[in-house]
Amino acid sequence: MTDTTQPAPSPAAPEAAILAGLGKRLIVLVGMMGVGKSTVGRRLAARLRLPFVDADTEIETAAGMTIPEIFESRGEDYFRNGEARVIARLLENGPAVLATGGGAFMREETRRRIQEKAVSVWLKADADVIMRRVRRRADRPLLQTADPEGTVARLLVEREPVYQLADLTICSRDVPHDRVVEDCMEALQAFFSPPETEAGPAGPQPDPVQPDPPQAMGALR
Repeated sequence: MTDTTQPAPSPAAPEAAILAGLGKRLIVLVGMMGVGKSTVGRRLAARLRLPFVDADTEIETAAGMTIPEIFESRGEDYFRNGEARVIARLLENGPAVLATGGGAFMREETRRRIQEKAVSVWLKADADVIMRRVRRRADRPLLQTADPEGTVARLLVEREPVYQLADLTICSRDVPHDRVVEDCMEALQAFFSPPETEAGPAGPQPDPVQPDPPQAMGALR
């Protein structure tokens, strides 16, 4: 589902600098389940007055099934192939903020498309934070195991080296979501507006004028 946009921010606002740097690209949130990609993404989009898109919602709409139903009836490979196609389509509709599923960034083809069409933001969280958030929900197919804590630990080991390839990393922790949104805003502004380095004089400079040696001065007397 795509949320609607609002009027553009004033040119002096930090939001305007981010939008100018973003151009037609998207901001794509990646990371594990339970790190807050959808919640943070929706608030970040509202802050920037951009459309918000949830890839999982778009997948369910395209398939006519929930993600748990897709996993159960068709399997994970079928889901991942459909996920890649949906994300490829969504990346053609920037600027926007896009929240992706936990495994989407693991696919090399999807990472390449995101690199070309977007700025990627990894929302990083510790295993205990993830478990506190996801154990309240029953719609996580990969956690329907006898040892969900072990599954999360294994997925973190497998996925974090790939998540690290994202353009930006933001710590998702037990603070108000608006604090994490503010962290995203600050990181994006720094990404698009790197600090200027102090530059020296441009171009070659003439040699300084040296005083004439004493013997030469005497010869002119």
